[in-house]
Amino acid sequence: MEIEKVKWHTLTVDQVTKDLETNINKGLSNAEVSERLKRYGENSITPKKRQSSLIRFLLQFNQPLIYILLGATLVTLILGEYPDATVIFAVVLINSIIGYIQETKALKAIDALSRSMSTSAKVIRNGRSVVVDSIHLVPGDIIIIQPGDKMPADVRLVSIKDLQVDESALTGESVAIEKSTEVVNEDAILGDRKNLGFATTVVTYGTGKGIVVSTGDRTEVGKINESIATADDLDTPLTIKIKKFSHILLWIILSFSVLILVIAYLRGESLANAFMVSVALVVGAIPEGLPAAVTIMLAIGVSKMAKRRAVIRKLVAVETLGSTNVICSDKTGTLTENQMTVQKIMAGGELFEVTGIGYKPEGKILFEGEEVDLAENPALHYLLRGGVLCNDSRIKEDGGRWIAEGDPTEAALISAAEKAGIKDHYIDEYYPRIDEIPFQSEYQYMATLHRHEENILFLKGSLEAVLRSCTFMMNKSGECVPIDIESIQKSAEEMAAEGLRVLSFAFKQFDQSKAWINHEDVAEGLIFTGLQGMIDPPREEAVKAVALCQEAGIQVKMITGDHALTAATIAAQLGIKGKTENGKPKAVTGLKLQKLSDADLQEVAEEVSVFARVSPDQKLRLVKALQAKDNVVAMTGDGVNDGPALKQANIGIAMGITGTEVAKDAADMVLTDDNFASIEAAVEEGRVVVDNLTKFIVWTLPTNLGEGLVILTSIIFATQLPLAPVQILWINMTTAILLGLMLTFEPKEPGIMSRPPIPANKPILTFPLIMRTLLVGTLIMLASFILFRYELSIGVSLQEAQTVATTVFIVLEAFYLFNCRSLRRSINEIGWFSNMWVYYGTFAMLILQLIFIHAPFMNTLFHSAPIGFISWLRILATGLGLFTIVSIEKTIRRKVIGSEEF
Repeated sequence: MEIEKVKWHTLTVDQVTKDLETNINKGLSNAEVSERLKRYGENSITPKKRQSSLIRFLLQFNQPLIYILLGATLVTLILGEYPDATVIFAVVLINSIIGYIQETKALKAIDALSRSMSTSAKVIRNGRSVVVDSIHLVPGDIIIIQPGDKMPADVRLVSIKDLQVDESALTGESVAIEKSTEVVNEDAILGDRKNLGFATTVVTYGTGKGIVVSTGDRTEVGKINESIATADDLDTPLTIKIKKFSHILLWIILSFSVLILVIAYLRGESLANAFMVSVALVVGAIPEGLPAAVTIMLAIGVSKMAKRRAVIRKLVAVETLGSTNVICSDKTGTLTENQMTVQKIMAGGELFEVTGIGYKPEGKILFEGEEVDLAENPALHYLLRGGVLCNDSRIKEDGGRWIAEGDPTEAALISAAEKAGIKDHYIDEYYPRIDEIPFQSEYQYMATLHRHEENILFLKGSLEAVLRSCTFMMNKSGECVPIDIESIQKSAEEMAAEGLRVLSFAFKQFDQSKAWINHEDVAEGLIFTGLQGMIDPPREEAVKAVALCQEAGIQVKMITGDHALTAATIAAQLGIKGKTENGKPKAVTGLKLQKLSDADLQEVAEEVSVFARVSPDQKLRLVKALQAKDNVVAMTGDGVNDGPALKQANIGIAMGITGTEVAKDAADMVLTDDNFASIEAAVEEGRVVVDNLTKFIVWTLPTNLGEGLVILTSIIFATQLPLAPVQILWINMTTAILLGLMLTFEPKEPGIMSRPPIPANKPILTFPLIMRTLLVGTLIMLASFILFRYELSIGVSLQEAQTVATTVFIVLEAFYLFNCRSLRRSINEIGWFSNMWVYYGTFAMLILQLIFIHAPFMNTLFHSAPIGFISWLRILATGLGLFTIVSIEKTIRRKVIGSEEF
């Protein structure tokens, strides 16, 4: 039998026992275990075959821009400029090492899954209970389940007692699941297969016994491992654009170098001289500083994001955030507080509102907008008191944050009572507990007996369970009257329609001789006090962040393991836009998703913004469906179930507080506060980084264009080269670091979150930027070539003339740097002194250039020579002219043409 194809949740216990040839009471024999270990293998995740470390490192060099830089290294070696060759190759090496480290960290996700499977298990073998390493479990083993255990494999439950399991890491369900042994429908999603226990999930309450049905790679967590291993490794928008740009640049450089080689040779130059001229063009056209600058700018972006509670694990994730146009977010803890909060109360036939969020006992209980007085609301008083006393949990302040010790639902009841002035010291002082009936799933209630003037029993539980026991209800005056079941049910339905989880409360009095209670004591004669409706409310900052994201053209989609109604309610409160139904965002369940074809899913994924009761493989399908529509997708998650989708997404975002190691290792970014608002802040910072990267590229390319043009012009006019190859290297490397990198510190421009995301298919250089690059490159070439020829005409040496030409490039780059501080606005609009780093960098570059000009050792290394004051004035005049022309071009584009599009 192929057990991996069997749908165990659809079979009875007897069928499972028969199919796996096991015995519930005796288990398997040692011989059977040995035979099944050979057949099915060990209960562990199989490591996937990976490329060797050497191959992964060498593949970091497999990029067009790297080819160009390696070519530059070779060229400079041929020229004998060994220090420059070393610098260029060091840039290549550093980039490759960083890429290798990032990839290595990402591969840890599968290792983390393997570690999560490692545990021990209590099994029945040969009729005896023994503890074994879970790695030796086989299908058919009978395991004993106890509180605190981690499920060692996937099991079919055969007997349970109040068993509850925390499956949040696997299914995304925010509360522990009450398990059952009953057969489940075939099409039930993972979170609804209540007769199964899944590997790595944790038992929070109760006991049970189960038959191991799947081990190792055949478990649900094993299938997730397979999904992580096979998820596509996607290029980021910037790397895609740089690859395209690099391919184009590579062919342009090679074509021009061959053209110049042919022209020089045809004009009578020796082949050696023609080759050296061609080499000069190659060196001039290659933007040697670009990879180093991009890496440094991304690293600085990482540092800025860390201050905004977003830790970037992969550098390229910084710029991906700037292009993100869809954020798929988990609900619990990311968009919500992850703290259950009572929001509505029905007592004495009246409806009360509760203010305040989370466990922090600050807020008010209001009736028709006015704060209530418990002395005038006896039914409310009894209701809140019962919520505190029939309770096994506590709330406390820890490091400025209020947390629950125990069940989140019970913690919410304590917080609600404290807002009305009822403190939990009632438990010990005024109403000491003398007996209790713990919550049991078959009864759906909990009861406690307390000593007082008259001993009193408090009951809380589901509406059906509590109403069965109640004969009377307390009205708003505190009088006991016949119970009105219809009005109570209507109030409960109205609360449930708002996505609230509803609990019911009642009490019963006894004389002081009553010292213990049983189920018969709560079967009848209780007095109904009311309802409390609670929910895990949205974070206030998340509401604002969602609005900002949507204003910025970013779709926000909620993908959760919770129920559809709750998800839709929270989505409405958050203001998430999308297809609506009954006045709320439409919620599509995992059950419906699994019936959709890939083509239909793509349409649904685009239209709908709320997905509930979603399984791990469906999360992965949703991400792929969105990407198929050319979306750049960010995905948040914290559980093992989120691993595949986090890895598949363009940028995976894991929760730092509640996140599993699997989620963190699969992600590109980790939030230190698990807050959606930090995602919005990171997106904003990502846009700033992309803006500044674009400014750097727009700033640096005219230099390379000008260097290439000045070489080409000198060949056409058969003159000496205005720039020596080594001087070109000096210009490219020093200005990139001291001038271009100063754009990294450019503050965000106004309205950065009011414009749509940068389309993934939008090229780095749009037509307006290409035209500006051509304009500036041509102006730099003309200024350099004309002043070079002028200096030679007045009788200075070749070294002085070349030094003037070199200084022209550097000075014009410095002036153009101020134009590039904004691609759209004038420097008057953004502020002359809003980025002081451009002044620091310009000053440092000036000092370095003076050393280049006047230091004897630099004259020897770079063939430079001192130049006169008048030459400096001419150079500065050209710089001022360039700045003015570009400023006029900006004004014309904005005010005359009416375009700000870049």
